Amino acid sequence: MNTNQIEGLVGMLMVLGILVLLVLPSALGVVRDRRADRQIREAQETRETPRDRKGQKSSSRSTVPSTATWYADGRRSKKLVSS
Repeated sequence: MNTNQIEGLVGMLMVLGILVLLVLPSALGVVRDRRADRQIREAQETRETPRDRKGQKSSSRSTVPSTATWYADGRRSKKLVSS
């Protein structure tokens, strides 16, 4: 190998090294997020009871509109007054 080839090899290795340094943190973050997602999923599965797996139950909460909905409906029903 002559000097030009060695310089080319060193340059290529430097570029690959910089690329690895740039990509490594994000790759580690993806692996960490997947592990956390898997742990959360496993925890949710162990908390489920057989009753929960059959189907979604209807909510026991009333269907009365919230204050924000009531306020918005009242505001919409007002007629505009021209001056």
